Amino acid sequence: MAKNLVIVESPAKGKTIEKFLGPDYKVVASMGHIRDLPVKSLWIDIENKFAPEYWVSDDKKKTVSWLKKMAKEANEVWIATDEDREWEAIGWHLCNVLKLDPKKAKRIVFHEITKTAITKAVESPRTVDINLVDAQQARRVLDRLVWYKVSPILWQKIRKWLSAGRVQSVAVKLIVEKEIEIRNHKPEESWKLTTELTSGKSKFNAQFSKISGKVKKCKSREDAEKLLSTLFWWLEDIQETKDKKWAIVLEKTVKIQFSLKDIVKKESKRKPWAPFTTSTLQQEAARKYGFWVKQTMTIAQKLYEWMDLWNGEREGLITYMRTDSVHLSDKAKSDCKSVIEKDHWKEYYAARSFTTKSAWAQEAHEAIRPTEVSRSPASLKNVLDAGQLKLYTLIYNRTLASQMKEALVEVTTFTFSPETATSQEWITKWEVIKFDGFMKLYIEGTDDEVETDEWKEWILPDLKTWDTVESTLIRAQQLFSRPPARYTEASLVKKLESEWIGRPSTYAPTISTIIDRGYIEKLPTKHLSPTEIAFVVTEFLEQYFSTMMQYKFTKEVEEDFDKISEGKEKYETMLSRFWEGSLKKDLDNAGEKAEKVVQLVGKKCPECSSELVYKFSKAWKFIGCSNYPECKHIEQPKEEKDALDALRAKYEGKPCPDGVDWTIVVKTGRYGPFLASSEYPKVKWIGKIKNEKEEILEAILEEKGLLIDEESGEEMVVKNSRRGPFLAAKRYPDVKIAKNIPKDVWDEVNKQLAEKAWEEAEA
Repeated sequence: MAKNLVIVESPAKGKTIEKFLGPDYKVVASMGHIRDLPVKSLWIDIENKFAPEYWVSDDKKKTVSWLKKMAKEANEVWIATDEDREWEAIGWHLCNVLKLDPKKAKRIVFHEITKTAITKAVESPRTVDINLVDAQQARRVLDRLVWYKVSPILWQKIRKWLSAGRVQSVAVKLIVEKEIEIRNHKPEESWKLTTELTSGKSKFNAQFSKISGKVKKCKSREDAEKLLSTLFWWLEDIQETKDKKWAIVLEKTVKIQFSLKDIVKKESKRKPWAPFTTSTLQQEAARKYGFWVKQTMTIAQKLYEWMDLWNGEREGLITYMRTDSVHLSDKAKSDCKSVIEKDHWKEYYAARSFTTKSAWAQEAHEAIRPTEVSRSPASLKNVLDAGQLKLYTLIYNRTLASQMKEALVEVTTFTFSPETATSQEWITKWEVIKFDGFMKLYIEGTDDEVETDEWKEWILPDLKTWDTVESTLIRAQQLFSRPPARYTEASLVKKLESEWIGRPSTYAPTISTIIDRGYIEKLPTKHLSPTEIAFVVTEFLEQYFSTMMQYKFTKEVEEDFDKISEGKEKYETMLSRFWEGSLKKDLDNAGEKAEKVVQLVGKKCPECSSELVYKFSKAWKFIGCSNYPECKHIEQPKEEKDALDALRAKYEGKPCPDGVDWTIVVKTGRYGPFLASSEYPKVKWIGKIKNEKEEILEAILEEKGLLIDEESGEEMVVKNSRRGPFLAAKRYPDVKIAKNIPKDVWDEVNKQLAEKAWEEAEA
């Protein structure tokens, strides 16, 4: 046994660290948490300073026994879990189960898995930071109190198995409020007037803007026609069409002379963005690649712990991916300088430092960056999978761009006036990048849905003031204001961060939780939509737990955690203030005053004449009698019945795969509708009802002839695995034919889903 035992959380990084430290060190992994609060009860002694009672779970007992044996044989035990509050607490738990004194045990931290960083950490160990441990315990206990005390109230007053959470419930509230805003949106009409202008071989557009220097907006067809009448006398022959958005478009081919009244040229500088933090990486990976937040963090973890399996020589590719700092080390900046001057010429380099705006940021950390800036994405092309390479390239380019010069942009604005109405001003713009600077390498994405700027593609003629150009077409287009867009994961993360709700490390699990628990649905357009139960629960929590549901409350709680981590406040003081000040009172009030949430249908029960009410199961909504359990009458709401009738029309009567003598029928269970044999349950066959995405996928595969294997002639079907759908022989695994679904098929599926979603949104 080696003299030194080093305990990390992940076996993936353990092999690399052991290689760096040499034969005197044995590196082992705790495999994450080794003890926690038991699941089925609160296990917090509220009366005894909120003392938690931790247990080693059954699945961890073997690991703990093994760690105890290893620690007993070693001369020195080193705690090397990651540097954040959660992993500091895990280090403290390790000390407790291994009978080590946290005030004496050697604790080392590093932000990148490189030999330099590991060696430096071992040279300057510290002890477990009890303040950080207490801050994490306060978070864990507070969230536990909310979960275990508020959730049962929801079970009593709405339905069983609902859950509440300090961060998750507020995240759901954000999405619900956005949906209400969308539903309440009243479209406002406006008209956009443009003209096509020509000068020599150049053709470009100008848009009506002002009259006599004052902005003039056309809010109706009458306004548009009134303005058009100043340009030409006859409106009778104007062509009227409708575009894809069902709005009116008026067009007229006409020759009108426009004079150039003014030319304005403005130069502006655009600064590069800071290197990635956890939240900005999550946002940008969602914008550029459509990655879900959880997916981004999973890939980033692999890049952080990455080792080349072929030779075992490679170390972690990026620095620690849970950080709110934009700081770069001096070495990283120096490496950036070398790469930029080598690959992009010297005039592109500019040394710069970034300051984190967040008061919570831990500047001892670094931003997310490549561990070796000299390691280009091209050099990793054959060793990383597609997702890993995309994310590494994003991090690499953003890091380099942060150390490049500003971009210099010139925007030219031409103001024209028609000779028939000289007081009118029609505007066209043209943007020229004089020096691309950091934009040579990186441009940040956006969450906003914006129309394409056509003028960016134009080449304007070389005109002087009072030169004339000719109009060939006048167009008036009816527009209606759009409701605000639903949140995507990227824009939700941005909103959570701006409202100080949770911490960047919690965004991925929070979003996963609210989706898994049925509060939120992912739409094909990547937007997040609240389910019906989300409205019911949010309204209830707003009424009876208003303090917990305030955005500022979560911010204040996070500030309290920071005070604990800095030793400025006691763990039990903060928790007592929360419990006695609001939660206990709200629980008592809700328990005594809140009535069971019912939504009246407006009809009487046909069996006992009591009121019928809407009820919710885990998967669907139904109508039941308010006199339950005395009266067990149930029926389907019209929308559920219509959906079920549509499924019956689509599937019923077709032959059952388990026998030609039986047909398929649609049945409903606790998780919603499913397909079964007409002899069910005697004949055990059941089938899944495909969702829209699955149906589109199969239709495209059939159209492309991919449901028959070319070589063997075997019938192919879509099967699912942990990594997603794939094509396999119908008799798989007896017939071992399996292949990936081609990328062009997925592109077509996503295109059709997006088109359908936009059609529904427009309707």
